[in-house]
Amino acid sequence: MPTDTIWSDSDLADLRATFGDAYGGRTVLVTGADGFMGSHLTDALVELDANVHAFVRATSSGALNNIGHLRGRLKVHFADLTDRTSVDYLVRELKETARDRPYVFHLGAQAHVGESWHRPYETVMTNTVGTLNLLQSVVDWGLELEKFDTAGTSEEYGNVREDVAHHHDFDDAGALVLHERSPINPKSVYATAKVAADFLTMNYFDAFGVPGVVTRMFNNYGPRQNPRYVTGTIITQALTRPTIELGNLGPLRDFCFCTDGVRGHLTVAAQGRPGDVYVYGQGENVSMRDWAQLIVSTGVEHGFWADDREVVTTPARFRPGASDVEALRVGHDKLTRETGWMPRVSWEEGVLRTIQWYAENRDRWIGRVDWLPTGAPLSPQS
Repeated sequence: MPTDTIWSDSDLADLRATFGDAYGGRTVLVTGADGFMGSHLTDALVELDANVHAFVRATSSGALNNIGHLRGRLKVHFADLTDRTSVDYLVRELKETARDRPYVFHLGAQAHVGESWHRPYETVMTNTVGTLNLLQSVVDWGLELEKFDTAGTSEEYGNVREDVAHHHDFDDAGALVLHERSPINPKSVYATAKVAADFLTMNYFDAFGVPGVVTRMFNNYGPRQNPRYVTGTIITQALTRPTIELGNLGPLRDFCFCTDGVRGHLTVAAQGRPGDVYVYGQGENVSMRDWAQLIVSTGVEHGFWADDREVVTTPARFRPGASDVEALRVGHDKLTRETGWMPRVSWEEGVLRTIQWYAENRDRWIGRVDWLPTGAPLSPQS
């Protein structure tokens, strides 16, 4: 196993006990397999002895950033979701070679909210048309599936609109709690493209019987995540310099560690009802200001950086216009009731494990950050 794996021996034993019967020896396709969540899911499926097909976006180098250590234990397909021909080749191969009904975990996407404003066409093409290509190819080739899990996002809910506020749920203190039945109100190109992908999944279930489920995850974080996401950008700045530049510190987010996210995918695909939506996350939220403070104080406590880190806001890091989402917090009652799934990793444990990974793998992120001024030298690590 690689040194940056999130799965301990006890984790793997638990995965095998819980999911071994569902996935052992089964054909599984993972799109976005070399990405953050996709790679952790792929790790888990390989350890469950699934016959894994990894769909990886084709690049000129053919490099695998996160699943290279699995190269001899799965089959890699370099393809592009926006290229119908390459999708067809893959689905046809599964049709011809699979001796069972494959599972499909569709995680391939342009998944960064900020980037969706800079690359709106690529975001829509990948997230929406890419999903359509995959679903239509499954239908055209007559590939019978066990389950088709489309990864949605909490961003689809956006902010509460006053005219439908009575359809939302609030706790006793008046705080918003989001469920599968909560109204959606996407506030970014990314979120809108994901809403479309979710509905396409349901359309193909209704029309053609493709056994689709939608999983809306709430703010996964952890090792291997792109450093441009908020948790990574806080940690990488803290590891490198005393000033941590962030955007709006007021919004509330529900952060869920990646192992819990992977277990959510595995649970829904194994036990979820086709044609249904499942949401999951930590079940509590925290402001960006307090999340940054938790990360900073954890790093100081464990000696990763000095006690001089300052969090500041900069207009350049705000979302454009009125597109920010104010509060996201999941009510995972449905998934828990139907399957027993619960988050297991506390924020304190998850943050520490994430800091450790970034500290031990500087070469994996140092050229990908978006906070370093052009041409500026890196400060020595404190």
